[in-house]
Amino acid sequence: RCLAIFQLGSALRLNRRSAEALPVLEANLALRRRYWVARYDRSTIFIIQGNIASCLDDLGRRVEALRLKRSVYTGHVSTLGVSHEITIGYGLNLAISLGRAGLRDEAMEFLRDQLLPPAEHSLGADHDVTLLLYHNLAVILADNPDRARDDLCLNQPIHRDVDTHFDPNTGDDLLEAE
Repeated sequence: RCLAIFQLGSALRLNRRSAEALPVLEANLALRRRYWVARYDRSTIFIIQGNIASCLDDLGRRVEALRLKRSVYTGHVSTLGVSHEITIGYGLNLAISLGRAGLRDEAMEFLRDQLLPPAEHSLGADHDVTLLLYHNLAVILADNPDRARDDLCLNQPIHRDVDTHFDPNTGDDLLEAE
């Protein structure tokens, strides 16, 4: 039953039926915490929490979504380490949510100071996730109404570098790491 509920909630969320997915995912999280904590590792709980956070974000409940995304990222840092690809991916999702919530300075600092150094070190400068980090940093710099001339000067080489690695024929969406 637990697996079926997980699959149903995930399918609803992936089909952008967030209002329907949210109670299913919350029930699945409660069920797993109550009965299967010892049998499942924490990563399953983080996946469910990440799905719940995405639903909350889709439903416009940004404060709750940010709180949960911060918790999920912190959990991944404590279990997998700051340089793990999954941790960096969840950090990217948090940074995107920060930017959408208007917290551009925090998102920019988080991308630049906490996500990019471990991504470049552990994944490499040409890795897809590292390029997504650069792309989103460039978007945040470009969309910031309070940006300075220095921000725009920094933005141009980032876009140029990311564009050389992105094949527009693939149809990849560079805005989400999910």
